[in-house]
Amino acid sequence: MTAAADWWRRNRFKAPDALAKDLEGALELIATQPYIGAIARVERLRGVRRVLLNRVRYYLYYRVRGTPAVSIEIVAFWHVSRGSGPKI
Repeated sequence: MTAAADWWRRNRFKAPDALAKDLEGALELIATQPYIGAIARVERLRGVRRVLLNRVRYYLYYRVRGTPAVSIEIVAFWHVSRGSGPKI
């Protein structure tokens, strides 16, 4: 994610902080509502959810771990133009 944010800052002059801000917003949303993401429908991704950072066109794939204490495991950060999805 750091490499993507660095690239974005160097190459997106009109909104250099857009990726970092959108990612931060998505992480805050997941922290407060961990089950908000769409459930991955591929069997090998059981338990994986994803949210779209619409403005920057990245998917954030994650798992919710534990009950009652919930933790979030980020499993992939994937730009929509890269094809069918990450190999998780």
